[in-house]
Amino acid sequence: MRIVVMGTGGFVVPAFKLLLESDHDILAVVTRPEKLARGGRRPPPNPMRQAADGIDIPLLDPANVNDEAFVQQLTEMQPDLLVVCDFGQILSAETLSSAPLGGINLHGSLLPAYRGAAPVQWAIINGDPVTGITVIHMTPLLDGGPTLIKIETKIQPDESAVDLENRLAEIGAPAVLDSISMLENWDRSTPIGESQDDTRSTRAPRLAKSDGNIDWNATTAEILNRHRGVQPWPGSFTFCNRENGKPLRLLIGEIRLVDGECGVPGSLIDNQFKELWIATDDGVVAIEQVQPAGKRTMTADEFLRGYQIKPGTLFSQSSDG
Repeated sequence: MRIVVMGTGGFVVPAFKLLLESDHDILAVVTRPEKLARGGRRPPPNPMRQAADGIDIPLLDPANVNDEAFVQQLTEMQPDLLVVCDFGQILSAETLSSAPLGGINLHGSLLPAYRGAAPVQWAIINGDPVTGITVIHMTPLLDGGPTLIKIETKIQPDESAVDLENRLAEIGAPAVLDSISMLENWDRSTPIGESQDDTRSTRAPRLAKSDGNIDWNATTAEILNRHRGVQPWPGSFTFCNRENGKPLRLLIGEIRLVDGECGVPGSLIDNQFKELWIATDDGVVAIEQVQPAGKRTMTADEFLRGYQIKPGTLFSQSSDG
C-alpha cells in the first residue's frame, strides 16, 4: 500500500519504524515545521525528524497541512492511505480525501475517552486504573472516527506520563499495521470499524503550565498522580512561604508516599530524614529533590540547610503567600 506518514512527537516513532520494515511503500513523511528559538537558534529536531533522518524518503513540513497547495501536493503523490499519529494538526475533509482510503490515527487512549492532545497525561492525573490505544479511521472530527482496533493495558502505580506514553507507543505500533491490513481487505462500501458513542466522550486538552501546581489540600494519591502525569512538562511545582522573603517557587523532583502523622495540608513536618515531608489532606509525602526558581536542582537536604526552612513552613499554590 502507498502510504504517507504524518507525525511529530515520539509517539509515532515505533509505528514508523515498523512501517519501514513492512512491504508498504512510504511515499513521504509529513511533520510540523521547526520554530526558531530565541536568538534565531534552531531547536533540537523533533522525534519524527530524527527518525526520518538519513532515510531516502521526502520530509515535508507545511505550516498548514490543510492548505490548498499542500493538499494538491499530497494528491499528486497518489497515496492510498495517510497514517497519522502525534502530528499536532487536525486534518480537514479535503486533506483526508487526498488518499482514497483516507487516514488512520493512532491515539493514546481508549476512545471516546480522552479525545485531545494529552490523553496519557490526563489518564494518570485522574487516577485511571487502565488505559490503552485506539486506531481510528479518521474523520474531520477530533479523534471521532470509527475505531478499528483497541488494546487495553493497566496503568502501573509508578508510571510517569513519559513511561506510559513510551509503552503505549510500542503497543500501538503493530496495531497500526493490523489496521492497514483491515483497510486492504475492505470493500470500501460497507461500514468499517465501530462507531464511537459521542455521549461518553471526555476531553484531554493540551497541558498548561498551571496544571503542574500542586494543591496540598488534595489527597496523597491525587498529588502523586498529578506529579506523575505532568512529567516532563510542565512538571509539578509549589511555592515555599518562607518566614523572611517572598514565596519561593520550587520545581518538584522525586516524590513518594511516607508514613507520618498528618498535619495542616501543605505544612512541613518535623523529621530527621533530610527530605521535605509535607502534609496532604490525608497523609504525608516526601520530596527528595527540588529546583528553586533560577537555581540548579538540589537535594531536599541542601535546600533545607541553604534556605533555613523550618518545620511548620507552609507550601501553597500561590506566589502571594
